[in-house]
Amino acid sequence: MSKKIIAVNAGPRTGWNTDTLITEASRGAESEGAEVVRFDLFRLEKYTGCISCFGCKKEKYKGHCICQDGLTPVLDAIREADGLIIGSPNYLGELTASFRALYERLIFQNLTYSLESPCCNDRRIPVLLIMTSNALDTAYTGLLRNYQQTLNRYIGSTDLLVSGNTLQLKDYSKTDWQWSMFDPDAKMKRHEEVFPQECKKAFEKGKLLAKS
Repeated sequence: MSKKIIAVNAGPRTGWNTDTLITEASRGAESEGAEVVRFDLFRLEKYTGCISCFGCKKEKYKGHCICQDGLTPVLDAIREADGLIIGSPNYLGELTASFRALYERLIFQNLTYSLESPCCNDRRIPVLLIMTSNALDTAYTGLLRNYQQTLNRYIGSTDLLVSGNTLQLKDYSKTDWQWSMFDPDAKMKRHEEVFPQECKKAFEKGKLLAKS
């Protein structure tokens, strides 16, 4: 039986950096025979982050978020999956609000508040967390390490892929704003020379996730 990998895009832009890296990681997983099911958070029905109802702390719902909305099929799919690929751009020093909504619901449903067994998730799966950013690759090391540690603890062993100094527009000269802090030529050069290598990394990490 082939493995089932869930791929989640927490970015809004089709065909751009985050979307492309998730697609490449998915292709890598598929090359190892895995089935990939994809969700685009910006195209789901209305949903929220954790509403702190504590329904998931009741014994009969343990490990299951009981809030029913657009994220429910995503959470259900991850619960039954063999691996998770999730990617988000960095907005204002954080991952997107859509990512945070899923992250809150994904983690909190497995948190028990028990010192003896703090996590009720007994089905650990590998995770690939992808972040794209206009800032340099090293700008948010602490942020990503925190996410990695939490995902390690409550979901499964988590690998990271960061693509920094990304190209935001195809042609910066066509904007009405004076974006003087950017060097458009340097960004385009990086996109042409470095980003393809990051796509290859995403493919290989997707392969590894499917094999693990």
